[in-house]
Order: sequence, then C-alpha cells, then structure tokens
Amino acid sequence: MPEPTKKEENEVPAPAPPPEEPSKEKEAGTTPAKDEEEVSPPSALPPEWSLGESPVGEEQDKQNANSQLSILFVEKPQGGTVKVGENITFIAKVKAEDLLRKPTVKWFKGKWMDLASKAGKHLQLKETFERHSRVYTFEMQIIKAKENYAGNYRCEVTYKDKFDSCSFDLEVHESTGTTPNIDIRSAFKRSGEGQDDAGELDFSGLLKRREVKQQEEEPEVDVWELLKNAKPSEYEKIAFQYGITDLRGMLKRLKRMRRVEKKSAAFAKILDPAYQVDKGGRVRFMVELADPKLEVKWYKNGQEIRPSTKYIFEHKGCQRILFINNCQMTDDSEYYVTAGDEKCSTELFVREPPIMVTKQLEDTTAYCGERVELECEVSEDDANVKWFKNGEEIIPGPKSRYRIRVEGKKHFLIIEGATKADSAEYSVMTTGGQSSAKLTVDLKPLKILTPLTDQTVNLGKEICLKCEISENITGKWTKNGLPVQESDRLKVVHKGRIHKLVIANALIEDEGDYVFAPDAYNVTLPAKVRVIDPPKIILDGLDADNTVTVIAGNKLRLEIPISGEPPPKAIWSRADKAIMEGSGRIRAESYPDSSTLVIDVAERDDSGVYHINLKNEAGEAHASIKIKVVDLPDPPVAPTVTEVGDDWCIMKWEPPAYDGGSPILGYFIERKKKQSSRWMRLNFDLCKETTFEPKKMIEGVAYEVRIFAVNAIGISKPSMPSRPFVPLAVTSPPTLLAVDSVTDTTVTMKWRPPDQIGAAGLDGYVLEYCFEGCTSAKQSDENGEAAYDLPADNWLPANKDLIDKTKFTITDLPTDSKIFVRVKAINAAGASEPKYYSQPILVKEIIEPPKIRIPRHLKQTYIRRVGEAVNLVIPFQGKPRPELTWKKDGVEIDKNQINIRNSETDTIIFIRKAERSHSGKYDLQVKVDKFVETASIDIQIVDRPGPPQSVKIEDVWGENVALTWTPPKDDGNAAITGYTIQKADKKSMEWFTVIEHYHRTNATITELVIGNEYYFRVFSENMCGLSEDATMTKESAVIAKDGKIYKNPVYEDFDFSEAPMFTQPLVNTYAIAGYNATLNCSVRGNPKPKITWMKNKVVIVDDPRYRMFSNQGVCTLEIRKPSPYDGGTYCCKAVNDLGTVEIECKLEVKGGLSFCRLLLQGVPPNIIDSYLRDAHSSNPEEY
Repeated sequence: MPEPTKKEENEVPAPAPPPEEPSKEKEAGTTPAKDEEEVSPPSALPPEWSLGESPVGEEQDKQNANSQLSILFVEKPQGGTVKVGENITFIAKVKAEDLLRKPTVKWFKGKWMDLASKAGKHLQLKETFERHSRVYTFEMQIIKAKENYAGNYRCEVTYKDKFDSCSFDLEVHESTGTTPNIDIRSAFKRSGEGQDDAGELDFSGLLKRREVKQQEEEPEVDVWELLKNAKPSEYEKIAFQYGITDLRGMLKRLKRMRRVEKKSAAFAKILDPAYQVDKGGRVRFMVELADPKLEVKWYKNGQEIRPSTKYIFEHKGCQRILFINNCQMTDDSEYYVTAGDEKCSTELFVREPPIMVTKQLEDTTAYCGERVELECEVSEDDANVKWFKNGEEIIPGPKSRYRIRVEGKKHFLIIEGATKADSAEYSVMTTGGQSSAKLTVDLKPLKILTPLTDQTVNLGKEICLKCEISENITGKWTKNGLPVQESDRLKVVHKGRIHKLVIANALIEDEGDYVFAPDAYNVTLPAKVRVIDPPKIILDGLDADNTVTVIAGNKLRLEIPISGEPPPKAIWSRADKAIMEGSGRIRAESYPDSSTLVIDVAERDDSGVYHINLKNEAGEAHASIKIKVVDLPDPPVAPTVTEVGDDWCIMKWEPPAYDGGSPILGYFIERKKKQSSRWMRLNFDLCKETTFEPKKMIEGVAYEVRIFAVNAIGISKPSMPSRPFVPLAVTSPPTLLAVDSVTDTTVTMKWRPPDQIGAAGLDGYVLEYCFEGCTSAKQSDENGEAAYDLPADNWLPANKDLIDKTKFTITDLPTDSKIFVRVKAINAAGASEPKYYSQPILVKEIIEPPKIRIPRHLKQTYIRRVGEAVNLVIPFQGKPRPELTWKKDGVEIDKNQINIRNSETDTIIFIRKAERSHSGKYDLQVKVDKFVETASIDIQIVDRPGPPQSVKIEDVWGENVALTWTPPKDDGNAAITGYTIQKADKKSMEWFTVIEHYHRTNATITELVIGNEYYFRVFSENMCGLSEDATMTKESAVIAKDGKIYKNPVYEDFDFSEAPMFTQPLVNTYAIAGYNATLNCSVRGNPKPKITWMKNKVVIVDDPRYRMFSNQGVCTLEIRKPSPYDGGTYCCKAVNDLGTVEIECKLEVKGGLSFCRLLLQGVPPNIIDSYLRDAHSSNPEEY
C-alpha cells in the first residue's frame, strides 16, 4: 500500500515541471493583481504549513474591491454565510432607465466556471423586471448547500460597450449534529447528465482543450511543495499542469492553513500542516505527547473518529498514531487531535490517479451507409474522454452524425450512415494517455436485387419500370440509347435503393428499349416496353356504382360508349342468359362506337344486374350495370301522439313497409281539426326523422294528424289519421307589476298581461294585498324578485269581482301603512302563479319632480314635408299630475291649427296637414308644485323649391354653350341641393336632361349639334325633389356652322379656404348599456380640418372601445358596448389653418338587458326608470 508523500528536511526538491506550450501559457495567463495581493507567494512561507493571514488584509482587499464606482449595478450581491443543507440567495439589481433592452448577466464561481450550465436541483437562476421602478433583479439561489460550495463567486453584467462586475464570498459552516461529507476534489469530477448529482457546482467546465499527444509517465509530485517553492507568476502554469482548476480556492485554503506556531504544553510534536496520498492508499498521522497520561481524541471535520477496520489507533510511548486505510475522495478533509484543552490540526488531500487507456482503438474498415462503432476502454468508470477526428475534437449534438456512448469503462464513438468523407484518423484522449486508429469507408459491391422486366401495357395506362439494387446511389435512364428527359407525364423516382421510371397515360411512341445505369458502377439494367389498346367500356355517364334508375312504365334506352381496335363485339346478358338483338321488349342494339340496351316498358321485375362483355384481339372487357326500377312508396302506418301541451304535441310513426325501390327521403305531416275536412300541411321541408312536434294549435280544439312518405319518385298516399287529441294549458303570471300612483288612502297598481295565455283565454285578474308585519320575505329563484311566503288567509282581495283592465286602485288604506301587493291571472283552467311587487309600498302621497323624456329622434331637428301629418309623443313623469304648457317661438300655440292632447304620462302634439308656417321652435314646460322642467323641439316643414329666378346664355362657341342662372327666390324651407339642366331643339321642342344634381349656378353644355338652335331650362332641387316649374332661357342658342375664334374668358382665382364650421351639431342622447352607440355631426372647412374626439376634455387616443370615422364631412364616433362608466360629456374638435371650432353633447348610458327588453316591448322610458329604481332599492345585489 503506498504511503503518503511528506516533505522531510533531507528530501531532494521535486523537479521543475516541464514547460507548457506558448498557447497554453497565453490561455492561462497570470493571476490578477487582486489575487496576488490576497495570496502571498509560497516561497515566503515558513518550512511548516501554517494557517492564517492577518484578517485585516482580507478586509482591506474587500473594501478596495467594493469601493470602485459601479457603472451598471444599483445593488451588488454581498457575501454571506450558510450552514450545510440550508439555502442562500444572492441578489443583483441593474437600473434600466438608460437601457434599450435587457442587459446580459452571468454568474461565475472561481475564475472560469459559468454557473448557467450548472442550474439544477442545487442551483437556480431567476430574473424579474419591475415596470414602475424600471429595475432588473437577478437572483442566484443555492439550495441545500454543501461545504464544497464555499469559495469566491463573481457576477458580471454587460450591455453593449458597458461592463460591470462584482465579487463576493460564500462561507459554508457545518451544521450541529451532522457528519459532513466534504470532498474538495469532487469539484474536479464531471457530473453526468441524468445522475443524482446532476446540477452540482462542479468545475468540469474549466477543463481546457488539450492537443492530442502521448503523455509520458511522471513520478509522483507533491503539488503543495511545488506551489510553495514557485514564483507567483508560475501558479496557474502548475495548476493547469497538475489538473488544479480552482487555483484561487486552493490558495485561499493554504492561506487559512497558515498560522503562527506556539509552543504547546500538551504536545511535544504536533501534526504536519498537510498530508497527501493517492486514492486507495494508506496515510499515517502521528503526534507526540508531553504527558503520556493525557487522553487523546481524533476528529474528522468536527466528528470524533471511532476505531474500525478503516481507522486504526496505535500507542507507542508518548506517540499517538492514526492509520487511515483505503483512502477515498471522501477522506479528503480536515483532521485534528485533542489532548486536554489543546488541539492540533492538519489537512489530508487525496489525489485521483490519472485516467489510462487500457484498451487501444483498432483500425476499422466499413462500407458506405453502415453503422460504425469505435471502441476503447479506460481505467476508471465514467471518466472524462475526448474524441478527435484528424486532430479536431468531435462535439456531438442534435444535428451531428456522431454519437458517444459510455458503458462503465468502455467508451464508444458511433457513426450512423458512414460515407467516404468519414475516412480519417480517429483518436481518443484521457488525462493519462491517448489512442488512435484509422477508419476506411469503401463502396459496397453492387448487387441487382430486382432487375427491370419487359412490360406490355394498355394505351393510356401507367408504365412503371422498377428495379432495386443493393446500394443507395443515383443512376441514369436512357430510351433507345438517348437520355430520358423528365416532364409532367414522365417522372424519375429514386427512393433509397429503389429506382423507378413512371410514365403516365402510355402512348404508342412510348414503346422502346429502356436502360438504367447506376452511377460509379459499370452495370446496366435493360427492359422492353410494348403498348397495346384493348377494348374499353366507357361508363363515365353513370353513377359511381353503375346504377341506372328508371321509373316503372317508362322506356329505357341505355347507350354505353365503347372503344377498341379492331372494334370489339358486344354481348349483353342477365343471370347468365344472353340478350339477343331483335324486336323483343328487352333487346340489344350494336353500333360502331356504342352498344345499346333497350327496355320498352319497364316493370318492377326488370330490376337486376345486366352484364356487357367486349372482346377483340387485344383482350376483353367486362362491366356490370345495375338497373333499378323504382315506384312510389307505400303509405305509412297511422301515427301515434305520445305527448300533448298547450299548443303543441309530439307524434311518432313507423316507416312504410315498401319504399318503392328508392330510399325514403322524408315525410310530410298534415293536420286538421276533427270536425273539419280540410287538411293543412305542417312542414314544407322534408322531415328526416320519424318524430315531429306540431305547434301553434288552438287549445281546447280536437285535432288529427296524418303522414305522407316521400322518395325520389314522388309522394305516397296518406296514412290513416291518428286518434283525435286536444291541447290544453294554463296561463303564465302577469308581468311588469308596478306602482302607478299613491295617495294618503289609496294605491294604484298597473301591470301587463301574461306572456302566455292558455286555451281558455283570460277571464280577468285578482289583485291581493297584505300589511307589513305579518309576512317574512324570501328570494325567488325564478325572476330575481322578492316573493313572500304567506298563508292564504293573510292576503286580502282588493277586488271582489274579476277585472278586465290591467290597472286597479286599492282604496280605504290607513295612511303611513306599508302593504305588499300581488296579482293573479284567472281563466277557465284556474289562477296563474302570482306576480309580486318587489318591495312594500308606503301609503303616502309623494311629490315626484317632473322630468321630460325627449325621444332620441326629436333631439335633432324634426323634418316633415308639406301636407304630411305631424304626430309627436313626448313622455314625461311627475306626481301629482303635472301642469303642461306649450309655446311656439315664445307665443302660446293656436289650438285651432295645432292639436295638443295631454295625459298623465305623456303629451301629444298633432298636425293633420303640416304647412310651412308650422315650422319653428316648440317649448314644453312641465310643472309640479314648485318644480319646473322645460324642453324644446325644432320642427321644420319643407316643400319643393321654386324655379331659378332667371337663366341666361352667356356665350356660344363651337359646339358649346355657357349658361348662368340665379338661385330660386323660394328654397322650400330647405337648402338647395342641386340643379337639373335640360335642352330642347327649336324644331321639335322635346326636352332632354343633360346635367343632374349640379351644385353651381353656371354650367357649360357641350357636344351640341352644329346647325341646330337650342333652348335651355333649369330646375331647382332640394331634399323634397325638383321644383314643379323650370326657368327657360328667353333667347335661343344657335350653333353656327362656320367656326369662329373663341376667346377664353379671364376668371379670377376663387378663394375656397374656409374656417371649420359644424353644419350639423352633436345632440344630447342616451344609450343602452351593452349596445353600440354612435355620435354624429357634420363639419366643413378648407383645408380639410383635423378631427379630434374628447371625453370629459380628455383626448380619445388608441382606445379599442372607440372607433372614429369621417366620410364626406360626416364625423362619427362609435362606442362599443358602453357601460355607465362611458357616460359623460363628449366633444368633437375641428382644426385647420384658419381656426378651431368645438361642439359638445352629453351621453347618458342607461339600464342593461332589462332596460333594452322593456323598451323593445313598448314600455315608456319613464315607467322603465321607475320600475328599475324600485327593483334596485329592493334588491341592489341583483341589479
């Protein structure tokens, strides 16, 4: 067993290490100045290896490092201390205000090891970004720390040309009551992927690539002695030569080992500072006591060592000896011995032996496409081995053809699908040796597995020449000695070892001698191709299954086209019986290009399969044709009614016994009253199923139903009628129960009829009430309103007899009392479910301020034509009944011309025949007590305009006439939208329109006939149409035959610039929540103004809830599915170089689905508001 090497005074110093290559020295470099300051050169150490350096020096180094100005860091990671098995997190922060993208951050251990590749179960790297503070946070978390994780770490951050770094230390202390398994050299061992220790903080990434060379065996060298006697500039060279990757950690450990020896009272001779032994060797620790009676205890990493086969204790006088047998990497740790109150310690370093190649690579010969394996064997399991090809390292990857497999001590290099390019010298290198071998890849001998065969194919068929050879190589095809050219019809296919020549739609010219010649081989594969044209039966006009359908009683003449050369002979047969040519009812007829089967009068028995056979010298053809004689289906069996409802039933039936030879396509259903003879069809689309649900029947009336079966031929006879049945049901409860008015002694309720009224109709309603205090409220799950669980005796009927109206007043009620109200609908079937009012009603008259609900279409100018009726309904609310006053342009309305009708909830203004004098501003005032509400409506009565005042001919030249006219005196109370110009020849005086919808008051009429004399007239046009009369020119325009020189008139440039102006303003409106709303206005200006929309003085920009349009001066803002939050003041702003103009409106968002549903049912908005307020106050959570 080898003894550990120990430096004695009489030993000869170890030989200097051999010089490294220049590239290696350049790669290793020298340690930074900081490292030289932290670690004093070993030559300055005393002969004994002692722990320690003044802690003041370490503190000073850290202060100098941290005092440097940080470029990117706003918070640097700080060194820390953690116990074995615990977690620790280091945090670095980078400010991102001046950074356009995320910086790059790397974490290192020691000098070289990048921790990004070590992330796993013991190391996690995280990064986050805070948007408010714009700070990147980078975290490194070490999980379940081990003692070998201690050391120096470094964080580097890079952004473009900026760089910043920070170093920090991690100290790992052993936890109390645990036995640490410290193995410093385990950091030099590569952790295999997928193993339990994957993700450990190992130092395998620090191994440099070495050039493949045969290493000579060197005698064992004490690295500690080399470091001790070497210069600081040679530290990295020695570390690289002897496989020390964490040089900084080892020098720091030496630094901690240095201490000043003090004379010991207990020990006459202490332990050496360090021992070194090879893996599997034996080490001997010895101390000499000053007093042999002292008790001695040995410790390893703080845990007492007990005698065993591994640990052997020996006493010789004052000497105390500890032997450690079979040293492993786990024995590499700190040991100390105690005697009384004193102790002395040492370090044991276990060195792994170099990895040797025990089985050399062998030269290999392979063929192209084969799988090649190169095998070697090393002295240790799972050793670090590198493969090389012609001196370049092989790096396997997902896209590489090279794979490396390790099986214990055996290592394999696998090459899939070898090619000639893989012929090379391959070598393997370990830390203790190398081996090389040559790989030769040659072509395999070519074998013809499947030769080409001669082929005879039919005309138009596919020619496929196929061969298979033993190798996957390319080749060339020739026809009659000429190369084959690919086309749309001719394809050359190469797939693996198979080669094909495919010719679609063979032609006569495709005949010839074909040869395939593989590349790189002197081999040919010949074949001959012959094309013939056998007889063919063309059935393209038939169905996919060659079925011919004929209706019974009709004549069938089935003509089948045929081809072939020479013309083939056709023979028809059925059930092995030939059909002869002649004059029978079923006969065959032959023609040069077709053959015909004739059946004069088709019968049901004629259904079957008919065969046609063709034959000529080239071959035969056979086809079968199925002839199907179809008829109407039989009537179905009488249907059965299984369920009956208020206006519906469910019926079932069975299909007919005979379908007429054609599948049943569906059924028609008819219904009639029992006492009637008139049947009514219920479906116009065929019913595919054998069940049907008739609807919209009258309750209380007896009905019968019957069925018709339908196939492709037609409709069958009707089935027998079903048994009579009578639909019957009850009504649904009344709807929209609401309070109409309340006084000190009465309450008036109103409601809407039930949604569904049964067959017995609706006889009337019963209104019931009870006083508060004799009931307990509960929630109804059906409609979300409050219901009341009361005995029937507590409810008092408000009406003794049934009432037909949907409004009733409950009288003789005590003032200030509260009552609950419900209403039922009564018919012959009984009472419906009651409809409850949502909350108790206080019997006390309440003044409700007035409020006018102007309809949306009246918020803009209301336009009607002369003679049309004007009927405007203005809803309002207020209690008690308000006083209403109408005024037109500030003057009381003349009721002889305008009819006004007022009710409790609305006012109507009615004009039977509108006149232009009725145009103006109508003001409505609603007054309740001292509360007043006003509203205005603009009414514009328009008529057709008058004709232009005058039309003049300004000039005549060539074939052109220049006209000018003045606008009409009467515009019909509407803007003139255009003019229509007509011309008439003086001879015929027939008028023809030449220009329509013309906006200017001057125009040039062109393309007139030379030699004619023309008159012109002009019509005015507004929104009501053209004027009744037109203004004609007094003079005529003669288009002279002789040409004359036309002088262009001089026009001054017209200034079209105009400041923006709104021609149609925004109007106050309201929208329904959940339904799109639009705001519209129109603007004009030149140059075209820029439109900006604002809500509550805030510009609307890039909000997906809004869409803005502008078309021909009409500006639109669409609000998608608004909510109450979208209500407010909206402003449209138009800006150009000449000015700025704004216009505002208010938008109120009301209700939701309930508001929309009630509004669509015709309920006035004031009643909806009252109803929703009552519902909200009774149950706010539901609304």
